[in-house]
Amino acid sequence: MYKNICIFFLFCCLFVSCSDSLRVMSYNVHHCRGMDEKIDYARIAEVINRVSPHFVALQELDSATARNNGRVCIDELAAETGMFATYASAIKFDGGSYGIGLLSREEPLSSCVLPLVSSGEARRLLVVEFEDCVVCCTHFPLDDDDRLSSAYILCNALKECKKPLLLVGDMNSHVGDPEQQLLAKTFTVLNNPADATYPSINPEECIDFVYAMKNGYTCKPRASVVMFADSIASDHLPLYVDVEVSKNIFSIPFSW
Repeated sequence: MYKNICIFFLFCCLFVSCSDSLRVMSYNVHHCRGMDEKIDYARIAEVINRVSPHFVALQELDSATARNNGRVCIDELAAETGMFATYASAIKFDGGSYGIGLLSREEPLSSCVLPLVSSGEARRLLVVEFEDCVVCCTHFPLDDDDRLSSAYILCNALKECKKPLLLVGDMNSHVGDPEQQLLAKTFTVLNNPADATYPSINPEECIDFVYAMKNGYTCKPRASVVMFADSIASDHLPLYVDVEVSKNIFSIPFSW
């Protein structure tokens, strides 16, 4: 009897895995130029610092361009927030480059950049690995066919990931669109698509998303917040999701 109780207790401990809570933010910062036409790094950083996220996926970042007076957006924001910066250039632009990036509390273990399909401005997928998870940032194309092709590339490129994986970015699409239906086979949407993120003043549509990959981990959104009060800093509203990440017994290798 005592042995059976011990076995049952051990089973319960294995099944109820420990959980990590992560705050993940998506923010298209419009090269830090606000709706008042002012480039203000401190203003964007203040929004981020107020939320205190673990990760911030950033889109529309200038790096050493003339219009930003040679300054590097992500480095300015990293200095203001005290976070680690990972940048991915998408195109050469105005004497520098233009792309996406990730700010993180934790120093990354590795990162890579994958090209997506775009008949217009080039688009990228930034994949950043950490000790306990992988976080991806992207900014999908404007063309319908390009977005669908990019979704195929993205899903295929990430399918072998063995860590919890979060995909974050400006997807330029809505739930129900063909590329979103394709993504739904591999990912779960964690934010509330009913909360519009664009434009920042009088928002009408949700095109910014946080997803979790369906790869053996349970990722539950504990809160999904669009920061409606922050409408001047960029042309998109910032979005963050509190995610609880856990893994069940059947995904945990163990031996008796």
